[in-house]
Amino acid sequence: MDEVFDRESIDELIVADPDFAETRVLEIVDRCHRRGVRVRVAPTTMGVLARRAEFVPGAAVPLFELRPPVFEGADYALKRFFDLTGSLLGLILLSPLLLIIALAVKLTSRGPVMFRSRRPGIAGVPFSCLKFRTMYEGAELRQHELEDENEADGPLFKIRRDPRVTPVGRTLRRFSLDELPQLWNVLRGEMSIVGPRPLPQRDYARLEDWHRKRYLVLPGMTGLWQVSGRSELDFDDLVKLDFLYIERWSLALDLSIIVQTIPAVIRRHGAF
Repeated sequence: MDEVFDRESIDELIVADPDFAETRVLEIVDRCHRRGVRVRVAPTTMGVLARRAEFVPGAAVPLFELRPPVFEGADYALKRFFDLTGSLLGLILLSPLLLIIALAVKLTSRGPVMFRSRRPGIAGVPFSCLKFRTMYEGAELRQHELEDENEADGPLFKIRRDPRVTPVGRTLRRFSLDELPQLWNVLRGEMSIVGPRPLPQRDYARLEDWHRKRYLVLPGMTGLWQVSGRSELDFDDLVKLDFLYIERWSLALDLSIIVQTIPAVIRRHGAF
């Protein structure tokens, strides 16, 4: 498709086949919008993109034009205010728990308390994602030895009984307590409380082009993955959840996801 775009002068692309694969439509729409090309689709191919669809009158067949998402204005200023307030309050109220976790990590295994992982953020720009260290020192150097034991679908890497994880780390992961330092990332504007989860560079490098639309927004501490049984869904379905969040974002949706996250973590819903 890129060769066609480079060779031809294209202003508009129409997807009229109702049986076109949804993942292919998502990829086409993403590539077109990145090049400023209008996209019109048949109703049955809209899927998670329906909210941005505008009916095109006068066409020989029913078509909807898909508008690219715009992430600006009062709504997103409100989201940033919510992130600032929530992260600051979280750091203050949870400071005793953060101190206890830090001491537990420090006293039970060698290495730093914090693990800083360079991960692609909004627009793919890398940032230092903070977590309490849950693995033995030097564990990242052993990952290539464990690739054959990967239990996750698609680009992801997950092992249920990862031998690199410390006993304390296993407890922290069980309840997602290792991710609490990401409140600092939220305060710095590198993450949001709710959004698509940031992937390690190893996973990011294995994404297909259409997956990368999830990087139109800030990565989040929690999201639809966390409350939808992420380990029971295949990776393409997880990405579609990210798209659904991007298309239908509202502050009410963020609050709903936050409320659902707490019982999901307690039940370990869909977590490795």
